[in-house]
Amino acid sequence: MSENTIQIRRANIYDWDEAITLAWRTFLKFEAKEYGQEGVKSFRDFLSDSLLHRMFLKGEYPMFIALDGEKQAGMISLRNKRHISLLFVEEGHHHRGIGRALIECMEKYIRNEYQERTITVNAAPYAIGFYHQIGFEDVAPQLTKDGIIYTPMEKRIR
Repeated sequence: MSENTIQIRRANIYDWDEAITLAWRTFLKFEAKEYGQEGVKSFRDFLSDSLLHRMFLKGEYPMFIALDGEKQAGMISLRNKRHISLLFVEEGHHHRGIGRALIECMEKYIRNEYQERTITVNAAPYAIGFYHQIGFEDVAPQLTKDGIIYTPMEKRIR
């Protein structure tokens, strides 16, 4: 499992369930402890929302996946043409550049598809350091909504 074996591609309809399961499993491992029951329930409800899935099927919620062979190692999704909605990397693949590669892929997609020049994210406490390392800046203090704790951030894309 090296970075050289990682492939990133746009997710298709057959990738959805595995990507959402990856997001849920990674959330439970690294983020859920920061949230109360309300936050965990809110996140679970978001992932299982049938509207979100329908938007994905219609191409209105783009998702890219990182593959290590046939197995998903990470995923990223986009809403509102420039906002990272979900970014998760499997535990065994952390610190291998996959998160950065997924962000770079999404930045290229945003530039080409929407001609946007900024990308935004609501960073979970666990991910703040990662986002700062790759050039995101806080645009507001940490907030909590429906039990979800996040820091709004943005980055100019070239």
